Amino acid sequence: MSEHSTNGASKSPNLDDENHQKTAAELKELEELRSILLGIETKKLNHIYERIDNIEVKPEIISQILPQAIILRTMQDKQLTEAIVPTIEQAIDSSIKKDLNILSDTIFPIIAPATRRAISFALNEMTQSLNQTLEHSLSPQSFKWRLEARQTGKSFAEVVMLRTLIYRVEQVFLIHKRTGLLLQHIVAPQTAAQDPDLVSAMLTAIQDFVKDSFNVQKDEMLQTLQFGELTIWIEEGPLSVVAGIIRGSAPQELRLVFQDAVEKIHLRFNRQLQTFEGETDPFAQAVPYLKNCLEARYQVPAQKNYSYAYALAGLVSLACAALGFLTISEQQRWNRAIENLASQPGIVIIKAEQRGRYINGMRDPNAVDPNRILQQHGIKANVNSKWTPFLSLEPEFVVKRASYLLKPPQSVSFSFNDGILTATGSAPRQWIAHTRETWAFIPGVVQYRENNLVDLNISQLNAYREQLEQRVILFENDSNELVPQQTVELQTLATEVKRLLEAAQSLGKGVKIEIIGNSSPTGGKEQNLQLSQQRASKVRAYLVSQGINQAYLRGVGIGSTLASTINQKDIASARRVSLKVSIDNLK
Repeated sequence: MSEHSTNGASKSPNLDDENHQKTAAELKELEELRSILLGIETKKLNHIYERIDNIEVKPEIISQILPQAIILRTMQDKQLTEAIVPTIEQAIDSSIKKDLNILSDTIFPIIAPATRRAISFALNEMTQSLNQTLEHSLSPQSFKWRLEARQTGKSFAEVVMLRTLIYRVEQVFLIHKRTGLLLQHIVAPQTAAQDPDLVSAMLTAIQDFVKDSFNVQKDEMLQTLQFGELTIWIEEGPLSVVAGIIRGSAPQELRLVFQDAVEKIHLRFNRQLQTFEGETDPFAQAVPYLKNCLEARYQVPAQKNYSYAYALAGLVSLACAALGFLTISEQQRWNRAIENLASQPGIVIIKAEQRGRYINGMRDPNAVDPNRILQQHGIKANVNSKWTPFLSLEPEFVVKRASYLLKPPQSVSFSFNDGILTATGSAPRQWIAHTRETWAFIPGVVQYRENNLVDLNISQLNAYREQLEQRVILFENDSNELVPQQTVELQTLATEVKRLLEAAQSLGKGVKIEIIGNSSPTGGKEQNLQLSQQRASKVRAYLVSQGINQAYLRGVGIGSTLASTINQKDIASARRVSLKVSIDNLK
């Protein structure tokens, strides 16, 4: 029992300790809560108030909220877009001035698509205008419109557009409200424009007149004016006025477009409008807003089947194209023929007309036949040609006339240059004397030269013969091949044979040339005879290849005519070919 009592007595103090610790912990927590609510929080609030009083905006904070703010503002309306346009334009202008290549490289990928789209848009507009004209070109009403076009001096397409027009905004004016001065003016295509400054002054005067005469409120404005087919719509802003000249009956929805333009212009140019003192250049950038007001609407014609008209137009176009092709081809053929004819020596073209197929010119009697040139180019008949004879002084015609009059021998050739006739070659003395007396009768020749002309006679012909018979062509041993140094000698031989034949012909003498082949005494008789014949035949064949008539030539092989006991030098000279010339009278 005592033990039980002892245990009970010891347990009671432990419970008291636990309760005491728990109370202490709760008090501590209350103290911490009190500290938080009263002490630390108060310091934080004071610190926040201090930061608010001494606020400092950091770029890092702005960079975090700026993108989202721009997105939210853009979703509400377009004022932010309009407001930052000047800044963007200035940035682009600065970038271009700094380095043009940066912007050009950036927009390069869109240039080609944009160009194609612009071309496509222009073609579509042209096609629509053409379709509209074709729709009405075959209708009964078109005849009335054609008469109106003739009377008014307008084109048929312009009359069609005016008569099918529902409404069209032809001109738009931007006027400064306080001064009444014109800031900008745009005109629709194919529209006759009046003096914009005069129209602006008229509108301002009408506004002032209405306000002064009818006791209207100062902030009220005249909104519509009617002049026959034209209506003037006026939309007012705080600092400027947009006025549009409209042909036809425009819907009221169009005023929303005018109002939108006024709002955007005030948003964009508010400062310029407030400080305006007569300088209109800053308002050139307002043109895109004014262009939005240039609307037009036309009556849509009922769909009709004009297949027959298109087919007829296609056939007419095809026929015109074929006719044009044939006409151009014929013209080109005619031009080529005339150019070729004019380039011919002895022919001078004075006038040539393809339409009348007429040619007038001058022709030397020795010139080519003009009809042959025309036929070569496919121009065969129905050409009226008139050729006046004349003597051409071109060298080839003067040479022809000299040859016809003087009848030179074949050994004489003529050349003509700068009025001088030159004779070259060889001729008999009688011909030379006759030529000296008659050359002055050749048209165009003012001087005659015979410095290169050789006077031929019998003694000269004999000299040619003796020179030719002294020529020797040497060959290799036991062969019909020439000694290497003899190739030039063979060429000289051919030249002298030609000179001899020409001289003989000019003197009327007949010539026979015997080509004699020889061989050395070494070897058999038959072998030497055959070898000498081969050598003679080879020289004869060469002379024939040089243009010498073979009728004058005869090759003969005689073998060897020397004894075998002669020295080696004479044996080498025995392997040769020589010539023997016979001249007789051909009468």
